[in-house]
Amino acid sequence: MKTDLTRETIVPFLADIFERRGGEEYLGEQVTMAEHMLQGAYFAEQSGEDEQIIVAALLHDIGHFTSEFGMFSMDDTEDRYHEEAGAKILERFFPPIVTDCVRLHVAAKRYLCAARPEYFDRLSEASIHSLNLQGGPMNTEEVAEFETNPNAKAIVKVRYLDDEGKVAGLETPPFAHFAPMVQNVVDAHCGVGASA
Repeated sequence: MKTDLTRETIVPFLADIFERRGGEEYLGEQVTMAEHMLQGAYFAEQSGEDEQIIVAALLHDIGHFTSEFGMFSMDDTEDRYHEEAGAKILERFFPPIVTDCVRLHVAAKRYLCAARPEYFDRLSEASIHSLNLQGGPMNTEEVAEFETNPNAKAIVKVRYLDDEGKVAGLETPPFAHFAPMVQNVVDAHCGVGASA
């Protein structure tokens, strides 16, 4: 785990990950890892979401790069918990709404499959495979617990953006377009005089 990161270095660190590793395959989908996350942020921005939601959509899968467990593949027989790995890297620098969206975007898929059964029809083959590894749809108690999270609506919103970010060939702005926004969210959380 990276422990030497600071408020000044976290955004360049994330930009470097996108640059070096963004071209990696995304879970058997038709887009790369960077394309997937950039599309989520792009769709959030186009929908007029606030910076925290855009940043959460941009970074929701960062754990695929930071996790020592490595990348998910369609051959996996157990979950790799990329969501927890990503949240742990981000939690020192980002507000709970962002880290909850990262940490719980997998739980949101399980939640939506239970609470809105028609949601399952939106899932790609890779998402269905990972859903099975992640515990399947939530039970009644898990649904009730998820709904108590004060950021539940934002988490579900980022989950839908996650699902949308799988469009082959879609042109989006690069990470650099979103970097000032990411820094704004970091600065606001760390008590620096920037707007969130």
